[in-house]
Amino acid sequence: MRRIPIIAGHALLWASALFFLWPMYWMLIGSFKHLKVALQIPPEWFPSRPTLDNFRILVEDFPLFRWLYNSMFISVVATVLVIAVSSLAAYAFAKISFKGSKWLFGVMIASMSIPHTVLLIPLFQMMNKLGMTNTLWGVLLPIVGWPFGVFLLKQFMQTLPSALIEAAKIDGCGEWGTFVRVMLPLAMPGVAVLGIFTFVNSWNDYVWQMIMLKDNLMYTLPVGVKIARQVQEVDINYGVAMAGALCATLPVLLVFLFFQRYFTQGITLGAVKG
Repeated sequence: MRRIPIIAGHALLWASALFFLWPMYWMLIGSFKHLKVALQIPPEWFPSRPTLDNFRILVEDFPLFRWLYNSMFISVVATVLVIAVSSLAAYAFAKISFKGSKWLFGVMIASMSIPHTVLLIPLFQMMNKLGMTNTLWGVLLPIVGWPFGVFLLKQFMQTLPSALIEAAKIDGCGEWGTFVRVMLPLAMPGVAVLGIFTFVNSWNDYVWQMIMLKDNLMYTLPVGVKIARQVQEVDINYGVAMAGALCATLPVLLVFLFFQRYFTQGITLGAVKG
């Protein structure tokens, strides 16, 4: 009788996992189906005649690799800049006492409650005045000032003992040396968590990318896949759409799987008070 709750819990977890993995599976098999097969009823649960034509159409008819480069450039550069800015600001808030720090941190936390859609128009007007519309830098620069990144690393750095900073200063390190040689290496689990969040957020920021980018060669992969789906002459080719969605999903999935260990470690350590 005691094993019944355990078995029920495992069954619920397996059912939940299958529920969330099912769209991924349907997208995967759909990318290898012809258009008629992808739309047939009853559906074909496994492609009996798999094809690579959908991927061929993406490569030959659309600048797929250019879109992939644009997405990678925005996501990687934005991740590096967010980590650099957020870690410096977090170190200042967590370990340096200065006048107005609590008030300034409170204002930054309050800014996190502003909906992202409210900022789209003023951000676009700002980028337009700077002449950065339809550019990759115009897409990624507004991401750099991310209050959540500062908040995440600040809460993590607060758990690190201040005695390490005092010992570093006794050894002759200044603020920059203490940050680079002591605090940043210890905060790497938190930095890895922020890196994953920033990469995924930058990659999937479809609305902002759609507003800022107008030329075909400047599109990111998520935006390009949407455009490729809309330009079909007669019917939407769902095989091509799913192949594009698969190409847009794989990089994010691989980044998460590669950094999963750091992600779990960062959340665990960040929840423990030092």
